[in-house]
Amino acid sequence: MMSFLVVHRISHTYFTEKTAVTALDNVSLSIEKGEFVSFLGPSGCGKTTLLSIIASLIRPTEGTVMLEGEKIHSMHPSVGYMLQQDYLFPWKTIEENILLGLTIMGINTQETRQQALDLLKRIGLKGTEHYYPNQLSGGMRQRAALVRTMATNPKILLLDEPFSALDYQTKLKLEELVWQTLKEFGKTALLVTHDIGEAIAMSDRIFLFSAKPGRLVRTFLVPSELRQLSPFHARQHPAFSDLFQFLWKELDSLEALK
Repeated sequence: MMSFLVVHRISHTYFTEKTAVTALDNVSLSIEKGEFVSFLGPSGCGKTTLLSIIASLIRPTEGTVMLEGEKIHSMHPSVGYMLQQDYLFPWKTIEENILLGLTIMGINTQETRQQALDLLKRIGLKGTEHYYPNQLSGGMRQRAALVRTMATNPKILLLDEPFSALDYQTKLKLEELVWQTLKEFGKTALLVTHDIGEAIAMSDRIFLFSAKPGRLVRTFLVPSELRQLSPFHARQHPAFSDLFQFLWKELDSLEALK
């Protein structure tokens, strides 16, 4: 049986008038339904390029992406994308912002609207519906961005360093919240991060990339005793620091090859 998401022999080169830079070289991987995976690697290893290809924002030079056995070649309602910046429109209220995807896709019904507002309450933003983004903290805005991403009920969520601009405590709280929410809804998620601890705490598997050009070097299965714990508790577990040290050395040796 075919995996939920299949990335098959993806290569990508950025061309300018004078140069050609290969960002990704022959990357193949698959992700199962309900899995949470991370892409980890040095800067310039093409992690975000690969995420953009899966989201159909970029067409790859070579290779295909299949979701549930079907080739993806244009923006797809089954794919939700959450970025480092929250990209909330400052002139729209939080309620208007979270309903935006529903409106664009033509599925802004009373039922979908209510589901989005219920999710807003569940993640601790009850009463902010009529606020504007500049009235909320960075962490609250990222939570609103998560609700906007999940409102359209995507099958897979692409998370491009969504916590990296936040202070450490807010980041840990948000990791916890996102992990709980995605598990509860049985979502499949793919996180791009530079943070080894975050990758271990949140993921079932970690894909390790080398840079220039980006190649998939190794895949790590996070030990089951960590996978069963929430990110905050996983960080406290003795197995966490062993895996952290191991991945740190692997990343360090990849950095040395750059």
